[in-house]
Amino acid sequence: MASGPLAGVRVVEFAGIGPAPFCAMLLSDMGAEVLRIDRPGAGPSPNDIACRGRASLQLDLKNPEHIEKARAAIAKADVLLEGFRPGVMERLGLGPGDCAALNPALIYARMTGWGQDGPLAHAAGHDIDYIAVAGALDPIGEADGPPIPPLNLVGDYGGGALYLIMGVCAALYERERSGKGQVIDGAIVDGTANLMAAALWLKADGLSDTARGRALLGGAAPFYRCYRCADGRWLAVGPIEPQFWALLIEKLDAPREWLASRFDPANWPEITQGLADIFARRPSAEWLAELEGTDACVSPVLRPHEAAEHPHMKARQAYVPGPGGIQPAPAPRFSRTPSAIQGDPPKGGEGGEAMLAAWSVAPVA
Repeated sequence: MASGPLAGVRVVEFAGIGPAPFCAMLLSDMGAEVLRIDRPGAGPSPNDIACRGRASLQLDLKNPEHIEKARAAIAKADVLLEGFRPGVMERLGLGPGDCAALNPALIYARMTGWGQDGPLAHAAGHDIDYIAVAGALDPIGEADGPPIPPLNLVGDYGGGALYLIMGVCAALYERERSGKGQVIDGAIVDGTANLMAAALWLKADGLSDTARGRALLGGAAPFYRCYRCADGRWLAVGPIEPQFWALLIEKLDAPREWLASRFDPANWPEITQGLADIFARRPSAEWLAELEGTDACVSPVLRPHEAAEHPHMKARQAYVPGPGGIQPAPAPRFSRTPSAIQGDPPKGGEGGEAMLAAWSVAPVA
């Protein structure tokens, strides 16, 4: 029996890319039984961490018998997870109305970039497009440079997968009272716009700007940016609060006049250059020996494999061995029903029939 707060929850996932598989990974880590529907002859890469911890069933969704098999699985499921363009599942006869007729308590979770409606709903796109239209991409980068995509963390995983799984868990909770399922329209543009709450608040209060290279939390402020050391490595410096800034100034033996002038953007270029000159005098290890772990809020900028070996990350086992070397451990952490990685990414078709049998669904014809 799987461990985790969602143990016993059954999920049918239609294979896709990006945020939907990551959402399924999180559900699996928290104990849900996830059945991934792959195309015949297809399956995830053995190193695709986002596909860990589920079974795979290969079905041809153009084959009426295989569609019936999918319908039988959906009838036994708690959650359906799909990431196709709007209308695809309806054309397959597996849309929300079709599935509600099979299973009125089903949570039907839909993951798209643009959402189920709107002028762009049927257009292709990727993370970069969604965060651009949502207003999150333009502020990221240097003032005289192009916007810099923050990997696919803000859109696919932040505004997409994390919002969708929050919706799934909320819908499961509500179902305990109503006994009814519902449809979740998870759109990356919606979640990304939601993530802009703090940036919009800071702008409204006159504490920051959303223009590229001018945002307080976007690297414009001297007390919230990265600095290169003598060895070429970078330090993340973030003493926003006055007492933390004062401590940094003290430890660096920096000019005391920087204490009172730091919130005036007119002073930022001078202070930034001054800090850059100071940090460039010594290698990162020497600075970290004095600053890391203090309220000066200075940390090393680490590559992923280095992060796994950092004493704090190692103590918390935030990264664990994985099929491609390392993989993230389940998060968040539960005191009574701990999450756990339920297994490696499956081979195409691996474990699907066994999971269906456990759900009392007959084998594929």
